Amino acid sequence: MKILVINAGSSSLKYQLFDMDKETVMAKGLCERIGIEGSQLKHQPNGREAITISKSMKNHADAIKMVIDALLDVNHGVIQDMGEIAAVGHRIVHGGEYFSGSVVIDEKVKAAINECAALAPLHNPPNLIGIEACQEVMPGVPMVGVFDTAFHQTMPSEAYLYAIPYELYEKYKIRKYGFHGTSHKYVAQRAAALLNKPIEDLKIITCHLGNGSSITAVKNGKSIDTSMGFTPLAGVVMGTRSGTIDPAIVTFLMEKENLSLKEVNDLLNKKSGVLGLSGISSDFRDIEAAANEGNKRAQLALEIFEYSVRKYIGEYAALMGGVDAVVFTAGIGENNGVIRKRILKGLDFMGIKIEEQKNNIRGKEIDISTEDAKVRTLVIPTNEELMIALDTKKLVEQ
Repeated sequence: MKILVINAGSSSLKYQLFDMDKETVMAKGLCERIGIEGSQLKHQPNGREAITISKSMKNHADAIKMVIDALLDVNHGVIQDMGEIAAVGHRIVHGGEYFSGSVVIDEKVKAAINECAALAPLHNPPNLIGIEACQEVMPGVPMVGVFDTAFHQTMPSEAYLYAIPYELYEKYKIRKYGFHGTSHKYVAQRAAALLNKPIEDLKIITCHLGNGSSITAVKNGKSIDTSMGFTPLAGVVMGTRSGTIDPAIVTFLMEKENLSLKEVNDLLNKKSGVLGLSGISSDFRDIEAAANEGNKRAQLALEIFEYSVRKYIGEYAALMGGVDAVVFTAGIGENNGVIRKRILKGLDFMGIKIEEQKNNIRGKEIDISTEDAKVRTLVIPTNEELMIALDTKKLVEQ
């Protein structure tokens, strides 16, 4: 059975084609900088040379078309036609309270995903575009939705409820949902395996750091709190998202800048974060380059991002009554040793110590702690795609 997994982020789209009989990857790739100048597709057929295709991708629909073309290409493709694909698993960011697990996608599911688009405006619309583009190319092929919110359904009520009139929760289901759940679950499980301890005995803080970022407290294998909230706008500072701010800022801006609801929502979701702070880009590589050249706003943007992550690490260690491991994953977490080091600055008192040489690693599973560190610091590349493929296979075989 061959399963294609589509994992759309706010400015990226990862894909992997799996042979599920062996649980091996036939081809994988990454569409980067979608909607940003310099967009490109990196395509890697298994056992063959990787290729890079530089081409403008205005939106996620363009990205999906490039992925399909790459998989079918006579020179670097891995299948003859799309009929070889038994199912497609789609990462969906927000399922609201509609979904507590993965589901086969039908029109009702698509309608529910669309309803949740107001809660995840950067992700659910691209997710739907990906679903519909695949349905058009592969009519009749089962599509499965795997929701980022599912892993966080174990949070206790004191973690997920907001201090607003309870009737509003009952009426509108306004609560913390949390996101990146598939990633947090995967890296927490891998951390337990690396430490050679049962996950049920561990307290782990997982840091999924990319254009979108979230931190999760995983106690005894379960998510007990996470930084993102009712929408992916809450929590740490991100690429274009503000992270948590005083809610009164919303009404203040609407009044002072004469902004509509849509305009203030767009401002906080698409024009804020390190983009708004730096005035340069939402891509951390661009901001680092500018900071290294002495750009003060770029330096400030990085410092604020790092500060916000550090604060959550301390908060969740206190919440769990200690921590056994801190895990870094996703684009920044896996690949940027400089940012990892600066995030952990001043946390020696917690027992966190890292080795400079080990921390220089990029994209590899490794314990970067010193031998005498009481808290282990791990870099673990996430594999949301494999978990999505496993869920997809399970559902289509039922």
